[in-house]
Amino acid sequence: MADMQAFRNEVGRRAADGPGGPAGDLAVPLGVHTAVLLEGPSDLAAVEALATRRGRDLAAEAVCVVSMGGAMSIGRYAGLLGPPGLGLRLAGLCDEREQPFFDRGLERAGAPRGDVFVCVADLEDELIRALGTARVEEIIRAEGDLRAWQTFLHQPAQHGRPRQRQLRRFLGTKKGRKIRYGRLLVEALGHDEVPAPLDDLFASL
Repeated sequence: MADMQAFRNEVGRRAADGPGGPAGDLAVPLGVHTAVLLEGPSDLAAVEALATRRGRDLAAEAVCVVSMGGAMSIGRYAGLLGPPGLGLRLAGLCDEREQPFFDRGLERAGAPRGDVFVCVADLEDELIRALGTARVEEIIRAEGDLRAWQTFLHQPAQHGRPRQRQLRRFLGTKKGRKIRYGRLLVEALGHDEVPAPLDDLFASL
């Protein structure tokens, strides 16, 4: 939905303290009632992929999904979209190590904490564990990344590391790879394999 994308773009400009028009003027006619706050674009790709799989049009449901560009931006986004700003209900995903940033940002904004769901390491780690390393390697092969994966495994720093950690690191070694695989790994999940943080997020929306 073009209007929702315009709203999301305006929120990003406002959160970055850049120029722009009033986000509220966009939110009201759209009827936006919930903002889903995500750390980065790979999380956004995964959430959008699962929405497609489940036949949900989040924009049509007046849910705006936002990639914040890092957990430390939570205070600005929560202030803009939550009780101090547009008064939207806030939900989201965060990594366990970033949870303190989310807790502090939501507390300052006077927003409830209960609808932010925590991944143990990050969402990619949750997806790799859900699928199993062998299936993730099959996806890498099918995507034509086998040579890059094999080269990566020969790096001294990877010797002796658990396969799950190797895969997680591999996904972050090339720009855009985490985003692409965020979508691909979600698309490969069985119906009952969706990691709990992601499944719980959708159940809350």
